[in-house]
Amino acid sequence: MSVIRFDDVSRVFSHDRSGVVALDHVSLEIADREFVAIVGPSGCGKTTCLRLVAGLEFPSSGTVSVDGRKVMWPGPDRAVVFQQFALFPWKTVYENIELGLRARGMAAGKRREVIERYMDLMNLCGHEQAYPHQLSGGMQQRVAIARAYALAPGVLLMDEPFGALDAQTRVVMQEELVRVTRANPRTVLFITHAVEESVYLADRVVVMTSRPGRVKEIIDVRPVREANRWDQYKRIEDVMDLESFVRLRTHIWKSLRDERSGAEREVERVSA
Repeated sequence: MSVIRFDDVSRVFSHDRSGVVALDHVSLEIADREFVAIVGPSGCGKTTCLRLVAGLEFPSSGTVSVDGRKVMWPGPDRAVVFQQFALFPWKTVYENIELGLRARGMAAGKRREVIERYMDLMNLCGHEQAYPHQLSGGMQQRVAIARAYALAPGVLLMDEPFGALDAQTRVVMQEELVRVTRANPRTVLFITHAVEESVYLADRVVVMTSRPGRVKEIIDVRPVREANRWDQYKRIEDVMDLESFVRLRTHIWKSLRDERSGAEREVERVSA
């Protein structure tokens, strides 16, 4: 079981005598093997949420837990995929995926078995001896995802993993991620600025307010996806043309637009 819980979590970043409230009393539960995307205006604390689960930052108040255990530090039960591919340039594809397994002391034969499984899953076969600079951005991110999956984490944390890719590659990677997460389910927390991406990928979409970040609303995509049989379509553009998809996307866009307008009015009020 890999259940993520935010219990009344606030995070304040101190700068000299002032403090910036990134998150303000956030409560949220992500179920085991559920894919949840967080969207919101810039500066609303999306990435802070992910870093708290990863154990890279800590709440100013409240508790973040995984499987009922308070997050105190990074751990092998949680793997992070960043926007920048974070591969070691002097290591081959095989060696990059192998790194964490070797650190765990896994035997060479077992390492090869695991690596080959996830290279096949991510369509990387034939590129074992390639170096990162010899790969496209999409291929590099496939390696990063394969490396994360190879560690067999219960929780996969993805911080705008496709943000650095061109539009066409991003679409391909979104389709690949749907395929991979269906074949090898994990509890996924996915951070994105792209509304269409969040609706296409996630079981639920969490919409955050402008700073200080709070949970504004949570949209459950699953019943709409199942009722309209999105899974029968292999291409993302076919899903995005569906009326059911457009309704959800439009609703989230309007919610975010309202947040941005409210934040702009507040800046004008304070500046007056």
